[in-house]
Amino acid sequence: QVQLVEPGGGLVQAGGSLRLSCVDSGRSFSLRVMGWYRQAPAKQRELVASIRSGGSTNYADSVKGRFPISRDNAKNTVYLQMNSLKPEDTAVYYCNTGADIATFIPSSSWGQGTQVTVSS
Repeated sequence: QVQLVEPGGGLVQAGGSLRLSCVDSGRSFSLRVMGWYRQAPAKQRELVASIRSGGSTNYADSVKGRFPISRDNAKNTVYLQMNSLKPEDTAVYYCNTGADIATFIPSSSWGQGTQVTVSS
């Protein structure tokens, strides 16, 4: 099971930073892929970043270099550090988990997500 740890507020100014945290209570966290997704209004949900059990990462082109993903296996936690935020980053953000295979297939259970709004 994954649980979002919501940051205070969720509204930030353009150019600001925000860190999202997500805890996976599963017994095999260190063996799984963790990923962050987002869905903006009238847009498809998209994979923002993912990190495999060994630490390798993948990023959407739109956030590469701005949104590093990391994990702390001792805390069963994955983080998304969002820097240099832009209004187009406004979306509901989700975390999810999947088996550590070449293609990340997330769980079908998405939860509620966390609203991130970036003001112009």
